[in-house]
Amino acid sequence: MSALRDLLRLLWRRKPDLGRWGEREAARFLRKRGYRILLRNVRIGGGEIDLVCRDGAILVFVEVKTRSSTNYGEPAEAVGAGKRARLIRAAYAYLEELGRDDVVYRFDIVEVLAEVRGKSKIRLLADAFGPPPGA
Repeated sequence: MSALRDLLRLLWRRKPDLGRWGEREAARFLRKRGYRILLRNVRIGGGEIDLVCRDGAILVFVEVKTRSSTNYGEPAEAVGAGKRARLIRAAYAYLEELGRDDVVYRFDIVEVLAEVRGKSKIRLLADAFGPPPGA
C-alpha cells in the first residue's frame, strides 16, 4: 500500500518528480530483464541520456518517458525527431569519450505509465530508433 501512496503523492507533485520516479521504475524493470545499469542521467554533447546500460554485449542508450495518463498519447510518442537527434548526439559524444569505435549499441525507449488504481505499466521498446542513414 505504501508504493501506491507514494505514487499518488508523485502524481500531484511537480513533473520532474514523476520523471525521476519513472526512471527508477524503468531501471528496476530493466535489471529484472538482465540489463546492467551503468550510468543514469548522463549530460554530454548538449543532451542527456536517461540510462546507459548493457544488454549482454550491447551498449544501450535508454530514453525513459513517464506519463500519468495517455490523454495526450502514449509516452513514447513524446520522443520526436528533435529528442531523438539530441539523444543520438549525446550517445555519439559518450562513445567518443570511450575512445572505442567497435562498440555495438542501440537506442531503447522505456514507457512508464503511472496508474492510480494499481501498479504502473512499463513497456520496453528495444531498438526503438537509430541514427539516420549515413550518419
